[in-house]
Amino acid sequence: MARRRLRSGTVVLGGMGVLAATLTSCGSEPDERCIDPVTYEVLPDYECDDDDGGGGHGRYYYGGNVSNGKASGGSYDKSAVKTGGFGSSGSSGG
Repeated sequence: MARRRLRSGTVVLGGMGVLAATLTSCGSEPDERCIDPVTYEVLPDYECDDDDGGGGHGRYYYGGNVSNGKASGGSYDKSAVKTGGFGSSGSSGG
């Protein structure tokens, strides 16, 4: 039975596809931070957690940026925030 030889270009292109798929899958979750819904000030996570029964006043905010302790450019809706792989900012307006 004759063996078929692959050209080196075919192997390189196939390897690049695997590499691209791996890089694209990285960073698929947007940043999550607890903020004050009125002032957009970043709060400790326990202010958003209802598990302890404390009923903190914070809400989780996804994506965006933080400047001077305040969040902007993200959304309260996790699914509304665009996520990207390698080289993407991972944020969206909302």
